[in-house]
Amino acid sequence: MSEPLKLVRIPSLKTAADFRAHVASLGIALPCDDSIIAGTTSPLAQPLTSVAINGKTIGNRVAIQPMEGWDGTATGGATDDVRRRWQRFGESGAKLVCGGEAMAVCPEGRANPNQLIISEANKKDLAGLRELLLRTHRDRYGADDDLVIGFQLTHSGRFCKPHDKFRLEPRVAYRHPILDRRFNVTSDAQVLSDAEVERLIEKYVVAARIAREAGADFVDIKHCHGYLLHEFLGAFTRPGRYGGSFENRTRILREIVAAIRASGNPIEIGVRLSAFDLVPFRPDPARSSPGRPGPGVPEDFCGCLPYHYGFGVNPNRPLEYDLTETFQFMDVCAQLGVKILNLSAGSPYYNPHIQRPAAYPPSDGYEPPEDPLVGVARQMAVVRQLKARAPANLVLVGSAYSYLQEYLPHVAQHVVRGGWTDLVGLGRMVLAYPRLVQDALDGVPLAVKSICRTFSDCTTAPRNGYISGCYPLDTYYRAKPEFNRRKSLK
Repeated sequence: MSEPLKLVRIPSLKTAADFRAHVASLGIALPCDDSIIAGTTSPLAQPLTSVAINGKTIGNRVAIQPMEGWDGTATGGATDDVRRRWQRFGESGAKLVCGGEAMAVCPEGRANPNQLIISEANKKDLAGLRELLLRTHRDRYGADDDLVIGFQLTHSGRFCKPHDKFRLEPRVAYRHPILDRRFNVTSDAQVLSDAEVERLIEKYVVAARIAREAGADFVDIKHCHGYLLHEFLGAFTRPGRYGGSFENRTRILREIVAAIRASGNPIEIGVRLSAFDLVPFRPDPARSSPGRPGPGVPEDFCGCLPYHYGFGVNPNRPLEYDLTETFQFMDVCAQLGVKILNLSAGSPYYNPHIQRPAAYPPSDGYEPPEDPLVGVARQMAVVRQLKARAPANLVLVGSAYSYLQEYLPHVAQHVVRGGWTDLVGLGRMVLAYPRLVQDALDGVPLAVKSICRTFSDCTTAPRNGYISGCYPLDTYYRAKPEFNRRKSLK
């Protein structure tokens, strides 16, 4: 039996030189500047002048990633917990809110019973979230004319739990030989018919209208993390208009965009994309014990070769990515007038170390099978390849930066200056420390006790029925009754 992975913790690396030495020992490309450039000369402080979104110039190179909430009302409206999150987006100083929050386009498409729903009934709440974000940003930074806000539109597909936090009600694009048994897909009746897809497209059009009326600058049509539209990109084995060929597997996006435009809605459009996928992973059973998952190992895929069950994955060697179709998809986005392509990878449900590199697994996850910096570098390398071929009128946002911790500003300013990406996207780390990058730009020492250490409690809590938040670091969540309950899950 191999020895368990021994991670070098980021806080133990006291200087940028120490960080670079550790990166070199891993054999990966992950640049890190010696010091953080503060003020208006920082690469991260530069406006993005190549593209206007709803007539606005994005004021800096920092984006807030869209997040699925588990704390809305039963009817998909906003609560004080939701409003606090959007307020922190405004405090962050980021000039692109790249979707804000995953909003289901229909009640049955929710991944949990408390996810936001973008509907006529909730339009006032959604407009209020946007206004709260703008007002908070204005109060702190003086203006909001260079702040761009989007709403992310989603259907959770295989991961739908619209009525009960613990009962899956999946609707899928195709039958998957590995994931079906994990996510309660037992019948072909759970596969959406072409007619059902056409009706779903209409719901995206309605959602885009509501987003426009609520004041959003753009909508993000979610194609990532194994959710429904991402799954359609890998629907090689599906018959009919929405499966098989690349043209068919991208038809949903093309029809959504065409229908939004045919409705007379001029709202701008973005896409969040898992640029590549790999086979599902699971805890190594030989190295797991009760209450402690082993390191992640790939599921047995020998009976699934060639592997035609994912997007951006090498069908003959599905532990490797293949960007051939990812480049083609980027071209489709540009042709459709999509202005923002926000890039991620994999899925938090079946290969989280690919999607969200972290030191500590959630309660239903596995120990990292590689140093998380390898996962960070993997995503950054893919975004760099796409950026090198991207048209000038398409904005690219990179992901997977949280694990960099103290060195996030050092790495981010280097890759933005070097043209690896247009913007650096920050996700759940902003829940505990929304001003991390802004503090760096202001020349303020980072509040090290507030930096996300990827404990994964923000995932463990909702997977066990609690609201999502940073329980270890954010005093707001530490004061909630869920704080002590969640400790027993660890």
